[in-house]
Amino acid sequence: MVQIAFIFFKRITTVAVLAFMTTGVAAAADNFGAIAFSKATGGYGFVYDRQSRREAENGAMRECRSRTSGCQVAVWFRNGCGAVAIGSNGWGSEPGATRQAAERAARRKCSRYTNGCQVLAWSCTSR
Repeated sequence: MVQIAFIFFKRITTVAVLAFMTTGVAAAADNFGAIAFSKATGGYGFVYDRQSRREAENGAMRECRSRTSGCQVAVWFRNGCGAVAIGSNGWGSEPGATRQAAERAARRKCSRYTNGCQVLAWSCTSR
């Protein structure tokens, strides 16, 4: 009887471990986001928590084009954040692990090309 109980316990444990591993893999899926921006108008669009880079970039372009023309993808990001900074005669964009890191990196990149850089847009995924 003890041996049967042990085998039953072993099988239950194996099933539980496999279920946990499967759930863990599904929960670890990447989230993507993107910001599209128009140099001509300063308009932008963004999306977050998409399943792929392509889906994020297409979504950001759709959002941007619904507001303005001349849009281009400025930055995409995975499981983090992205930001776009504009200055008097240029712009810069960068991803980052946090909103603050992305904004700082975007301002720094923008400052390579122009003065007075300020963050225009930022977005973060939920992971």
